[in-house]
This record gives sequence, C-alpha cells and structure tokens, in this order.
Amino acid sequence: MLRNSRTRTALVVGCAALALAACAGKQKKPRLAYEERPVELLYATGADRLDRGLWNQAVQYFGEVERQHPYSEWSRRAILMTAYAHYQGNDYAEAIGDADRFISLYPGNPAAAYAHYLKAICYFEQIVDVGRDQAATGQALSNLTEIVQRYPRTEYAADARLKIDMVNDQLAGKEMTIGRYYLRQGDTLAAVGRFKTVIDRYQTTSHTPEALYRLVESYLTLGLIEEAKRNGAVLGYNYPGDAWYRDAYKLLTDKGLRPAVEPHREERRSLVSRLPFVKDKDATIKPPAGDQGPAPAAEAAAPTLQAPPAEADKPAADEAKPAPKKKRGLLSRIPGLGGDDK
Repeated sequence: MLRNSRTRTALVVGCAALALAACAGKQKKPRLAYEERPVELLYATGADRLDRGLWNQAVQYFGEVERQHPYSEWSRRAILMTAYAHYQGNDYAEAIGDADRFISLYPGNPAAAYAHYLKAICYFEQIVDVGRDQAATGQALSNLTEIVQRYPRTEYAADARLKIDMVNDQLAGKEMTIGRYYLRQGDTLAAVGRFKTVIDRYQTTSHTPEALYRLVESYLTLGLIEEAKRNGAVLGYNYPGDAWYRDAYKLLTDKGLRPAVEPHREERRSLVSRLPFVKDKDATIKPPAGDQGPAPAAEAAAPTLQAPPAEADKPAADEAKPAPKKKRGLLSRIPGLGGDDK
C-alpha cells in the first residue's frame, strides 16, 4: 500500500515537472518590466536599438509603445518598426504577422504599400533551391503580384516586377527538375506535361530553350514526329545560337527530319508569345547559327530591404547616426508615418 502511494506521488511529481518544462519551452520572449514612460522616450529608445542592430531589444521597446499607448500615433508607427526589426532578425513569421496586423488595422494608410512589400520580401527571402518544397516561392509570387496590382506606380511595384521574373524562373526550374525525373523514369507523357507548363506559364524564363529541346526529345520518343518538328522550329527561330538548339537540330537531322515546320497561326499565342516567330509559312529548320547569338541583356540589380528613414517629426532623442544596415533597398522609405495622416 505504501509502495503504491509512493509510486503515485512520484508519477504526479514527474508529470508536474514535465508540464513546467513544456511551459518553459513555450515562453515568449521576455518583456521589459512595466514602467510607465513617455511614449516619445520609448519610441526613441526602440529606434536607437534598431540603428545599433539590436533587433530583439528594438522589438521590446516598440512593443511597449503599443502596450502603454495603444491609441496613439506612435503605436501605429511602432507596428511597422516592429515588423522591420523582426525582418532584420530573420524572424520572418513574426514580421509577416506584424505586416498583416498593420494592413488589417490601417488598410487605407499610405504605409500599407510598405507593409505589403515587407511581407512579400519575407516570403521571397525564404525561397529555397528547386529540389525542395516551393511553398514560400508560391507565396512570394502571390504577394509580389498583389503589390503590382494594388500599387502599380510605386517603387515597390517596380521592384516587385523584377522579383516576379526571378520567382517565375525558380518555379520553371522546379517544373524542369520534375520533368527530367519523369524522363529518367520512362514516364514520357508526364514529362511532356511539365515541359509544356514551362512553355505556357514561364516562357520568358531561362529554362525555355531546354524545355523546347526536351519536348523535341520526348515527342520523338513517343513517335509524334510533327510535334517534335514544330517545337524544333520554335526553338531554332527564337534561340538560333543556343546549345539546346544545336542538340535539337542534331537529334532531328540524325533521323532525317528536315521538312517545313512552322507553328500554326492559332498556336502562336500559347508558344513563347513574347518572342518573335517565323512568319514565312514555308520556313524550315535551319542549321544552328553558331555561338554568336545576341548578347544577353544586363540583369538589373534587384534592390533589397533597408531600414525606415528618420522621420521629420521623430523625437529629438532619436537623432542617432545611421548604422550599417544588414539589408538595404526599398524599405528605406516608408510613406505615411507623419503625424498628419490617419
């Protein structure tokens, strides 16, 4: 009887210890001890910590601004500053949550564009290589597209368009990776579906020449000669000096295929619609043009994020000199943080 009682006591103590340990593991970041202070001082201190790269401390002080002065103009500003501090600390989930909170509370504020942009960049910076899950890539594309649609004439939209091209290239790369896998497994029809997706959805990416070559290769395997020749013609006209066309040309001519192959008029809308096409109906597959193709256009450098600027009406205590920023770019300018807009 005594042994059973001791056993039950030990189990209760053990369970309590486990529960305490679990709670300790789930504790949030420590808050500052509550001490009522002027809102200007709290905000200025948070801005100073931000300038010094002390992201967690900045988050704490901006959090105190919201907690102690929830209905002030400073509280609205503090939400975006908190989001930026979380972003700089690579705490993307928290930064996205802060941005969503600002958007839901102040959807018509000029700084909402900034919040949308910061959210998109958080997803953009989580994009991983094509061999892994592309959930963040899809989220980045969705949010970048929303910026272009909502704020088409802003700097954020201009940068978003550049990044959309990069995201599309990533998604096309994923399709190509899966398509190549299907080819290796002998599942040619499934591979064709992936390569056609690249042509239909991501036709202006760097993966288009290979996708066209893989379609030539796949259609020859399936015995669909006309389809192979048609894709070879598109590849040869749009990328005459590309190594993928040289391979496709050899693949076709080794089988004695040199007939006229020009895309039908109704197909031009879906096949590389933003690239030029053969207009002569009797055009044939031409030999590769050699290595002197048109020089690729210089790729524009995509700006990255930067800290918010000092505001004209920021408290005097926040006149800290600019510190080195880990991430630079369009987040250096946040509209709508003045005291005159609601």
